[in-house]
Amino acid sequence: MAHPFEQIDFFQGYWRTESWGMDAQALLAFTKQHMELGIYAVDHAWIYGARDSSCEALFGDAMALDPSIRQQLHIVSKCGIVPPSGNCDIAYYDSSREEILRSVEESLTRLKTDYIDTLLLHRPDLLLNPAEVAEVFEQLHAQGKVRYFGVSNYAPHEFDLLQQYVDQPLITNQVEINLGNMYALEDGTLAQAQTLQRRPMAWSCLMGGRLFNPESEQDHRIVAALHQVKEEVGANNIEQVAMSWVQAHPARPIPIIGSGKIERVRDAVESKNIKLSREQWYRLWGASKGHGVA
Repeated sequence: MAHPFEQIDFFQGYWRTESWGMDAQALLAFTKQHMELGIYAVDHAWIYGARDSSCEALFGDAMALDPSIRQQLHIVSKCGIVPPSGNCDIAYYDSSREEILRSVEESLTRLKTDYIDTLLLHRPDLLLNPAEVAEVFEQLHAQGKVRYFGVSNYAPHEFDLLQQYVDQPLITNQVEINLGNMYALEDGTLAQAQTLQRRPMAWSCLMGGRLFNPESEQDHRIVAALHQVKEEVGANNIEQVAMSWVQAHPARPIPIIGSGKIERVRDAVESKNIKLSREQWYRLWGASKGHGVA
């Protein structure tokens, strides 16, 4: 099948919406601005934000001001993380039928929509019953409440296990990909994505802010190398170079942009025009690893 993410270059991440300080009108304006930049895909999760002011609810309130834009958007949401509440003081993972259905219904209500384009299981659940998940996915698909399914932060063997039971292709694995975290490149995750032709979503492309506030020796090596490559390719800043490094992988990861400032979103979008040479790509890789290739 044609990959539903085939024409998507970036996702706009809304996990920090609560901290942006925007009312519904301002959030709608921001959404329309990034749509004008070609970003029609948005990333949400049931767990993002406080329960009484969830990021999904804030987004839904904004979309309600102009329902016509819903059909232009590809909304991703995630389920399966249960936060502490009541007498339970720990968070835990829950991919049971009841929790998936409850989360989806609540996300639909918050987002003020009849369907979620893509639903992801947010984290690997050690108690996951793949047959049960497959049944609830089929139910949600048949009801028209979810169009596509995928996972987030899954190792290749975890992805394979669930896919054996689910009839629909798991269309993505949302994973951390950045110069400070090579796990997806080294544990087979991106190789699997290439094999299956399922484009991964990439979160924390800017190393969780450590590009701006380096914490470790590795961070300082990466930042120094990014500055060097920035000058060579004529980028506006090192953030663009870091994002282009992620996009250069042949698995074609789709970066999630986390900023609520449209000028930074615009800057991130321009990173797709930066082409790194193989030498530059491996030089940045080497800065992260602390050594060159063997």
